[in-house]
Amino acid sequence: MDHRKKNIIYSAVLIVAMVAVWAYRRYSAPPDAEVVKVEGEQVELTGRTMGTTYSIKYIEEDGQNFQFQIDSLLEVFNLSLSTYIPESEISRFNREALLKFESPFFYPVLKRSKEIFEKTEGAFDPTIGPLVNAWGFGPEEGRVPSKAKVDSLLQLVNYDSIFFDSVAVCKMVKGMKLDFSAIAKGYGVDVVADYLMDRGIENLFVEIGGEVYAHGLSERGVPWVVGVNYPTLDPEQQQSALAIIPLVNQAIATSGNYRNYYEVDGVRYSHTISPVTGYPVRHSLLSASVFAEDCMTADAYATAFMVLGTEKAIEIDREEEDIEVYLIYNDEKGALQTYASPEVEEKIKVVGE
Repeated sequence: MDHRKKNIIYSAVLIVAMVAVWAYRRYSAPPDAEVVKVEGEQVELTGRTMGTTYSIKYIEEDGQNFQFQIDSLLEVFNLSLSTYIPESEISRFNREALLKFESPFFYPVLKRSKEIFEKTEGAFDPTIGPLVNAWGFGPEEGRVPSKAKVDSLLQLVNYDSIFFDSVAVCKMVKGMKLDFSAIAKGYGVDVVADYLMDRGIENLFVEIGGEVYAHGLSERGVPWVVGVNYPTLDPEQQQSALAIIPLVNQAIATSGNYRNYYEVDGVRYSHTISPVTGYPVRHSLLSASVFAEDCMTADAYATAFMVLGTEKAIEIDREEEDIEVYLIYNDEKGALQTYASPEVEEKIKVVGE
């Protein structure tokens, strides 16, 4: 199976390690948990966007269906940030040196990306696009590039060479390309959630490609819940949850290297490319789940942590007050281990315990 077909299959299943529906059905509120009656009718919407699927649930007094409006909103969103659309804003910028913004979406993602680029010391870098393509994980052809090719493309990876304000963006190095695939789905979740909340909807659950934001309560009167899967190459076991956790006015995004990969001559190449080395990462961190107030932030940090590895991810988690983490990794003996921020440790429920 070629890598493009594998990427399509990868998108068709849950892109990251989330099994929200399973968790929602299996979760039981603690005996002392307050159950609040939620007024209104629950609406459930499903569809496709960004090469993957979305699932949206919300409770609205009259059960009004906003699917047409949401699909239209996501279409405009993709026309701004999708590298798979030749005439999108980002695709045109990747061919040119300067772009004046036409949508409200480009500037916010540039700004937040810059902040996380700096906080992760470059581990999150949207100029990784040329290398992503070269390794075959983007919209262009690629497959195990030579060392010379990697070294040449590394010269195009430096977010400090992208300059922008609230009006326009420009690049200082010819050939540089932006790729927001590690943050766009999370940002899309926020855009949809904000749209619904602007219409007075307080109880909602928005998921795109496994990235989630939940606000308020489910129709059962308890917090929405999500599940984190086993980080394994076994497709069947990937659908089994390792842990479940309630999500209250919060987002979660998970990144892992056990789903999107290909093998050549017995060597496995994962989709997480290091902006420092130019090669797919190889370390003991299997899965990084990040909790934040918005899904754009969670999405970007989850990718950065898969680049940095377990120890550095824990260090940043302890420094940054606006995120929490749940990490799954192998120890020196190959045994599965986990690390959770104190706030996550208090509320997470490991399956089987």
